[in-house]
Amino acid sequence: MCISVFRKEERGKNHFVQFGNRKDSREQWGCKWNGVAAGALIPVVQDCRLRKVLQMIASDPPQKIQDLALECNLSESHLQHLFKESTGLGLGRMLADQRMQRAANLLGQTNLSIKEIAWAVGYEHTSSFTRAFERHFREAPRCFRQRQERQNGNGRKEQL
Repeated sequence: MCISVFRKEERGKNHFVQFGNRKDSREQWGCKWNGVAAGALIPVVQDCRLRKVLQMIASDPPQKIQDLALECNLSESHLQHLFKESTGLGLGRMLADQRMQRAANLLGQTNLSIKEIAWAVGYEHTSSFTRAFERHFREAPRCFRQRQERQNGNGRKEQL
């Protein structure tokens, strides 16, 4: 079963672009929305407002739906509806996956504390971040970092 992203033509026919197999592991796809990055959707979407949203997501995470909607002069619900209709993907889910991928990168590449990383990816409370991270990666941020350090041989990390 494949994830298909579609755009509608004026004649009512859908053209599908296949991005990956749902059976593929999350690790293989980099824990993004099964391999669909915001930047990959830009050529598929015809609505200029949605292209702007995708460009904002790709260039400057983390974003909130409210901020994206304000930027495009749309209500939050209308933006989410248009996004789902045009791409077949949920905007909230894409934003959450983007946040988690950024958090994983920060955990693996920096010495920032988990609290600092939680704040950097848009969480006010470390406990909320930890729960979301555990749901996404099926392990706690601390364990993820320790595993990354073991795999990378305790290489020197940057302080951002």
